Amino acid sequence: MPFFETGERVRIYYGSTGDGPPLVFLHGWGMSGSVWYGQYVLSDCCRLITPDLRGHGRSSAPESGYAFECFARDLQELFTRLDLDRAVVIAWSMGVLVALSAFPLIRGRLAALVFVSGTPKFTADAGYPYGLPSSEPRGLGLRLKKNHHDAMHHFIRSMFTEEEISRGCQERMVSAESGYEYPDGSAARQSLKSLADADLRSALPGIDVPVLLVHGSDDNVCPVAAAYYMAGELPESRLVILTGAGHAPFLSMAIDFNDSIRQFINGIYSDD
Repeated sequence: MPFFETGERVRIYYGSTGDGPPLVFLHGWGMSGSVWYGQYVLSDCCRLITPDLRGHGRSSAPESGYAFECFARDLQELFTRLDLDRAVVIAWSMGVLVALSAFPLIRGRLAALVFVSGTPKFTADAGYPYGLPSSEPRGLGLRLKKNHHDAMHHFIRSMFTEEEISRGCQERMVSAESGYEYPDGSAARQSLKSLADADLRSALPGIDVPVLLVHGSDDNVCPVAAAYYMAGELPESRLVILTGAGHAPFLSMAIDFNDSIRQFINGIYSDD
């Protein structure tokens, strides 16, 4: 299986399928690269690379080192090891913060970015009303300590609207097809704290590549207002709102999502 060891001696797993321009998919908190199985159809035109962030999936879980700077260095090493060039990073939820943190390190190898259900700041405050109350990640952290399995189950349920749940989206997220496994407990809690504390709003004006923003209208984890905020701060962006979708539109509305990605990357690579 494809692993590499970083300079910090963390073993990072990544999937790779297809040929062509590289699309690097970054998953969200508590998930793994396997959540992108509905996007494998894009391998007919591109190389799909799906790493597991440290502490998640099949990657190793060090005792510490879950600041976004650490995730960013891992991504930089992945780009270097695979000699990626003109890549599009497709980042979901916490993965958006990883991509923003890594941008200065991988800028020379990037063609574009896609931010899915993202935010530059997870928690709200007086100057940023587009996040969740700080009590939300604190409460989740306490629930993780009390019963890790139940806390993850309820978090995954919160990603979907009631209509999406009725269509079996929650079950598909954690199905055998997706290969999902709960993350290491300590890694999940430390990553959650980094997520709760992060503020990468200042990075947005410096993103000098095209950015596609894709967001569900009914996202209860990262409110859709965060997408409108980012669209106003990014120099070159396009916003696609998927009506009725929750926090995981790549799963609940895979056809529409994939069509949006395909149209975007066709434009990016049309002159290559």
